[in-house]
Amino acid sequence: MKRLDRTAVKSWGFRFLLGGLLGGLISCNSAAPPNDEGTVEFWTMQLQPQFTDYFDDLIADFEAQNPDVTVRWVDVPWSAMEAKILTAVSAKTAPDVANLNPTFSALLAGRNAWLDLDDRVPEATRQRYLANIWDASRFEDQSFGIPWYLTTRITIYNTDLLNAAGLETPPTTYDELARAARQIKDKTGKYAFFITVVPDDSGELLESFVQMGVQLIDDTGKAAFNSPEGKKAFEYWVKLYRDGLLPRDVVTQGHQRAIELYQAGELAFLTTGPQFFQTIAKNAPSIAAVSKAAPQITGETGKIAVAVMNVVIPRDTNNPEAAVEFALFLTNADNQLAFSKAANTLPSTIETLQDGYFQSATDETTQVDDARVISAEQLQRAEILVPPIANVNELQKIIYDNLQAAMLDEKTVDRALADAEAAWNALER
Repeated sequence: MKRLDRTAVKSWGFRFLLGGLLGGLISCNSAAPPNDEGTVEFWTMQLQPQFTDYFDDLIADFEAQNPDVTVRWVDVPWSAMEAKILTAVSAKTAPDVANLNPTFSALLAGRNAWLDLDDRVPEATRQRYLANIWDASRFEDQSFGIPWYLTTRITIYNTDLLNAAGLETPPTTYDELARAARQIKDKTGKYAFFITVVPDDSGELLESFVQMGVQLIDDTGKAAFNSPEGKKAFEYWVKLYRDGLLPRDVVTQGHQRAIELYQAGELAFLTTGPQFFQTIAKNAPSIAAVSKAAPQITGETGKIAVAVMNVVIPRDTNNPEAAVEFALFLTNADNQLAFSKAANTLPSTIETLQDGYFQSATDETTQVDDARVISAEQLQRAEILVPPIANVNELQKIIYDNLQAAMLDEKTVDRALADAEAAWNALER
């Protein structure tokens, strides 16, 4: 993997504006007084007040087991975390443990900002976590983060629309999705699916390329998507659009439009997280009543996309032993089970996933229960499909812009691929 650059990037699901801060990340010497040696400062992203009781209890338990350590919990607004952590790391006033995601934290791993955990976390401990999820927080063969909670997309589907179209089951692959889209449109006049091609919105379409077997970038950082697999993926989405099987506004509207269409009964399938059933029940109870959960749609690779939240430890911490100890306590099997139940997320520890809570639904199962079990079943083959790479936001923009041009018949698929390849390879890295 190439070392990441200093420009602004768009992480998967989160926007972090780096500005000029990375340039001075390691060289800045204007450090404020560090944390007291007996204190571990822990930052989370917008988890108060909903989870205040959970963290108060967890911290109290940790401090009881470690009487020489005090944990100071600071909850940061979601929109403010990127600027605050960058400023703090630059000024060497960062917290001892911070909750981020691998895509963003890998950017600073490229600047040597985080503690190397390979020598501090024993192999036996690392093996308690899902191997594919642990590897999401590795950069240049070093572990820079400990995985915490996860989500995998599922497919929520409208059973009334499927029945009206004569479909017995929802699609599980993109090939099945194309056939279902035609049948749903012909029988009901509705759309099956919405996937945005707006460059600065969801990365789901780019992930679909990987699921279809496309290699996006080669080992040297050059474009690898102008390939037979890449052409097939381009042609797949272009044909759906030109055949009228995707809403016209996929080229102008983001993922929020998919949510609106599904809640209005105009869309058969919605890819989202399990917790979204609660939102549908609130906003569109009649649609929620006919909605069910199914696995994430994928390609011939069978790959499943996952979103990971991790915890990192700045290399300048004065309390590396206590910070690592707290990070491992936060993410151990018992505490992950408790947090998963409180937050309706998935754990990154193998033992937790084996708990009955994730294995099967009860006799009084709800839609959320079904979705949780389906989501958990996917984790064994889930991975971050678009890994942290230099200018990842530019990669998405270049591919989406040229895919749009092919959809709108402004370019042939071959020309769109060639132009995207040339544009990516021309970028300075």
